[in-house]
Amino acid sequence: MSTAVGLDQKTIEIIKSTVPVLQEHGEAITKHFYKIMLENEPELKNVFNQTNQRKGAQSKALAGAVYAAAANIEHLENILPNVKQIAHKHTSLNIKPEQYPIVGKYLLIAIKEVLGDAATDEIIEAWGKAYGVIADVFISVEKEMYDEKQNASGDWVGFRDFTVAEKIPESEVITSFYLKPADNGEIPSYRPGQYITIKAQIDGEPYDHLRQYSLSAAPGQKFLRISVKRENEHNPEGIVSNYLHNQVQEGSVVSISSPSGDFVLNDAEQRSLVLISGGVGLTPLVSMLETVVKEQPERKVIFIHATRSRAYHAMKDRVASIAEANEQVTHYTVYEDNSNADACDKQGFIDYDWLKTVIPTTDASFYMCGPKGFMSAINGLLRKLNVADDDIHFEFFGPMDELAN
Repeated sequence: MSTAVGLDQKTIEIIKSTVPVLQEHGEAITKHFYKIMLENEPELKNVFNQTNQRKGAQSKALAGAVYAAAANIEHLENILPNVKQIAHKHTSLNIKPEQYPIVGKYLLIAIKEVLGDAATDEIIEAWGKAYGVIADVFISVEKEMYDEKQNASGDWVGFRDFTVAEKIPESEVITSFYLKPADNGEIPSYRPGQYITIKAQIDGEPYDHLRQYSLSAAPGQKFLRISVKRENEHNPEGIVSNYLHNQVQEGSVVSISSPSGDFVLNDAEQRSLVLISGGVGLTPLVSMLETVVKEQPERKVIFIHATRSRAYHAMKDRVASIAEANEQVTHYTVYEDNSNADACDKQGFIDYDWLKTVIPTTDASFYMCGPKGFMSAINGLLRKLNVADDDIHFEFFGPMDELAN
C-alpha cells in the first residue's frame, strides 16, 4: 500500500482540507452514520455490536479511523498497522467486500446531513472517491487474511461449530470453556494473544450477538480455551457473557470464527518478558506464558496480575504451578481488597514505587491487558519508568489518546 492511487490532486487537497472538520465533527458524523445505516439495513445488526453502539465506542473508533485515513490520504501506508488491526476484527466478524459500498453510501449521507451546507457537492464527491480507495485497501488486506485462513491446515473462513468439552469455573466471575471441533476436524495453529468470535443466537433476541474472547491457552493442543468474565446481567454488556455462563453447558455447540488478532507474543525475541494484567485481561497473557515456557524455556518472565480479591482471581493456581516448575518465571499478585494480605504480594493498586522494585530491568518486552482505566495507568507507569515505546505492547480499540496518562 503506497499512495492514494487513483485520486487526483484536487481530490487529495479537498480531503486534507476537511481534516479539521473531522476533528470537530467526526464523532457526530459516525454516530449519525450508524443510526441511519442500521435503521435502513437492519440485517447488519447481526454484525455490529449493539452495546458498543449505545455506549458510543464504535462511533469513536470509526471517527478515529476516518480521521487517520484523511490525514494520511497521500500516504495510506502510514496507517497500515491500524488497517491490519481493524482487518483482523473484520475477518473475525466475517465482513464481506460487498458490505463496503453499503457503509460508504451511509457515511456520505451522514457527512451531508451533519455538516449541512458546509458539505458541498464537491466535498461529497471527493469523499466518495476517497472512500472507494480506502475501502479497496481494507478489502485487499482482508482478502489476504481470508486466503491465508482458507489455505492453512485446520483453519476456516466464517463460523464453525465447536462443542463445549469442559466448562470450568476459574473464579467468582470467570469461567473457562474448552472447545473442540464438532466435526472432529483439525484445530489451526494460532499465535498466543489472539482471539475468536462467538456467534451467540439467543432465544428472544432478534439478531445475532458477536463477541470476541481471547484464547487463554497455548496453541498446539486438542482444544481452544476461552475464559469469560460474567458481566452484570442487568447491563447490556452482559448479554453474551451471561448466555455463556447460564445457558451454555458441557455438550453445547457454539459457532466461532477462527483465531485472529495482532496483539501477539513476539517469539523471535530473547529479552525478558513482562506480562501485566488486570482482571479478565490475564487471558491472552496466560496463553503467552504457557507458550513461552514451552517454546523459550530460557527466557525470563515476570507475570504481574491485579484483581479485586482472591475470590476474583482466575487461574491463580495455574500461574503459580507454572512458576514453581519453571525457575525463570516470577509471578506477583496485587489485590485491591485489603482483607487478603496473606494471599497477595501487594494490597491496593500497582504503583510506580512498587513496580520498579519487581522489574529488574526496563530493557525488556512489556505486554499489558485489562480494562481501559487499568491500561491507561500501567501505560503511564511504564513511560515514567522510561520503557521505550516500541517495547510496550497492548491491544486497544478506541481513540489512542484515551490511554494517555
